[in-house]
Amino acid sequence: MSSRPRVPGALVALVALFTAGYLAPYLLPTVVGRLSAGLGLTPSQAGLVGSVLLLGSSCAGFALAARGERIGPRRAARAGLLAMAVGYGSAAATDLVPLVVAGAVLGGLGSGTATAVAAAGIAGQRDPHRASTLGLLSVSATAGALYLTLPHLTGGHAPPLLAIACAAALVWPLTGRLPSATRGNRQAAPTGTLPHRRAGAVLAGGILCWSLAQNALWGVSGRIGLAQAGLSEVTVGAVFAVALGAGLVGVTAAGALGSRLGRAVPIGVGTVLIAGCVLLSSSAGDLASFATGEILWNALYPVVLSYLLGLAASLDPRGRWAVLVGAASSLGVACGPVTGSLLSEEAGYPGMGATLCALLLLVAIPMTAVARHVSGRPLVPGSVRRRGGAAGAVLAGTAAATPPTVPQMGASEQEVTPIPVPVGRRRLAKSAFRLARPSDRG
Repeated sequence: MSSRPRVPGALVALVALFTAGYLAPYLLPTVVGRLSAGLGLTPSQAGLVGSVLLLGSSCAGFALAARGERIGPRRAARAGLLAMAVGYGSAAATDLVPLVVAGAVLGGLGSGTATAVAAAGIAGQRDPHRASTLGLLSVSATAGALYLTLPHLTGGHAPPLLAIACAAALVWPLTGRLPSATRGNRQAAPTGTLPHRRAGAVLAGGILCWSLAQNALWGVSGRIGLAQAGLSEVTVGAVFAVALGAGLVGVTAAGALGSRLGRAVPIGVGTVLIAGCVLLSSSAGDLASFATGEILWNALYPVVLSYLLGLAASLDPRGRWAVLVGAASSLGVACGPVTGSLLSEEAGYPGMGATLCALLLLVAIPMTAVARHVSGRPLVPGSVRRRGGAAGAVLAGTAAATPPTVPQMGASEQEVTPIPVPVGRRRLAKSAFRLARPSDRG
């Protein structure tokens, strides 16, 4: 019997864990809106609670970036899911604001832990972009179904928080498919330095600002639809559901496209288009403009995010940059709601949109540069330059075209083993050397 792990089962568990971890950010508009309406909080206070929730998620990601291999995927995933179920469940069960905030923080820590485990596992897959695409498809479909369901449930802040807690409980049985940490694995955990530090740091900083701009608008999108566009909660929920459905189409298209365009074009052009959608959605005054901006934006957002996650995974096959970049994204997500609330109160929704549009246009430049730099680096530089040229580099960077024995783009360069050659009296003639062939033995 083969000793290889069951990759399909592990991938299903990682996608489910990814869905549970990302569900809180995806449901952020309705969570913030329900907190404001159900607990009598001001928009800024509700946005601050949402930011605190997501800040806990980001802190968990940074903490696990260096310790995830020692703890083990199964144990860390179960701890994160337990924290989600207890935290969000307790926050939904009380109306006391301090207890709601404490439960939200605990739930956020659990969401960040689940996301970090999923990101590290996805980075270890043969095709990280495909795996992250499946995760985004799953979370978009789940969030879309909830946006259609939650407006018909009783008011108050409890329904969206209970939905996230139930999702954590449903994913728990799948964690048995994740590998557990044994004593030998913990002792053998590598402690090498991070590869591509400069590119990874630029990418982490860029995605922090990118996520902040996205979620600054996402955190107040519900209020834009209700207050500025004059829509009902049911209509706004339907728009969000259609928008997330468009996100499913976009992610499916990104998965089919794969690496044909590389990563620089989808990241750069996609971010510029998203900036235009942010400007349109923030200035919407009726159903048509609001729906158009939200649908186009949500169709593009997961596409660009899938390429950013794939780029982060390619920087380190062990998944450390994937976790760090994901934690930086969570930090930007955490700062988004309060940033959007403060900007909208000071400059209005259109002024907030113009500011976020400018930020996205600025941050598109360094992220595109990182994508071009990393995607254009050959896996084994000397070999590709001597034998394949540019075509060889493109072939080496295509996951579908490379066997598992070839390192993926971003892996460290293979070491060259020196071969001693006799010198002096016993100098060998050039004819003593020849090319090795598969038929040679010894």
